Amino acid sequence: MFILRDLFSPLQEEFSNNEQGQKRKVWFAYTLLAIVVPFTSSIISNLLRALQTLFGLDIQSQRFYTFMASPTLPWKTMWGMIPSPETEERIFVALDDSIKPKSGRKIFGCGHFHDHVAKGRNQSSYPWSQCILAIGLLKKVKERWACLPLDYRFYMM
Repeated sequence: MFILRDLFSPLQEEFSNNEQGQKRKVWFAYTLLAIVVPFTSSIISNLLRALQTLFGLDIQSQRFYTFMASPTLPWKTMWGMIPSPETEERIFVALDDSIKPKSGRKIFGCGHFHDHVAKGRNQSSYPWSQCILAIGLLKKVKERWACLPLDYRFYMM
């Protein structure tokens, strides 16, 4: 476990010392642990469930997605800490989009995005929603694929 402490210390130093920064520092460390632990796949929508189930964190989904879409998370610092990002001499990058349907009108980043999985009855093909894009590094770890998220952004039409 000393390895994790040595990895998390420089990443946690990137956060401010105010109350919100201290909270985000803890959330970031637990999010990285949720990615590493083989409890769930590294799909972004499962991270919140892993944080609540494994670590007992009480985070509202809206606050978690806002946190993950923040441009101030130290992903660039983390990228520099990866000793060899290549797999078979190539760098594999994955792009994931998540559509979060909303019902209010004055919500940041909302638009009518195409939902390609809305095939059932009473589902709109273009719901009023937020679209969050994530990019991650795919790396093979002990014969399993892991996705290390590198950046998140709201997709703006």
